[in-house]
Amino acid sequence: MDLTFKVSARIAKPVAEVFEAVANPDELSRYFTTGGAKGRLETGATVSWDFHDFPGAFPVWVVEVVPERRIVLQWEANEGDSMASYRTTVTMTFEPLDDGRTLVSISEEGWRETKDGLKASYGNCQGWMQMLCALKAYKEYGINLREGMFK
Repeated sequence: MDLTFKVSARIAKPVAEVFEAVANPDELSRYFTTGGAKGRLETGATVSWDFHDFPGAFPVWVVEVVPERRIVLQWEANEGDSMASYRTTVTMTFEPLDDGRTLVSISEEGWRETKDGLKASYGNCQGWMQMLCALKAYKEYGINLREGMFK
């Protein structure tokens, strides 16, 4: 059993604008990291993300950034009450489409093949799909879908 997933969405904005909405902590804080983001996503950086539904800021290790193409992150796997301590890998790709939109795909892998790992992977899959929906609403309509959702 390989605990991995991939979610995707088409955002009706150019790839440079969509990429910046993810890489820039000020932008990311406007629609996704409800408690704020600190630090730009750049290769080798360690940034901090905070969410109202997952209290307490935590580190995100930036493995690789290819501007307007790809972001690879690692963060601690969250298996709820489990004492597991290991990282999963998140890969985001940004593909310009012929019609001017951007296809954003997010995959995550690396959970332990346990009941807790499976549950955690489902939770993160849900979270990344919500992030893509929030990104779409923010970039296309100026709406923050997550505002007030968890607080």
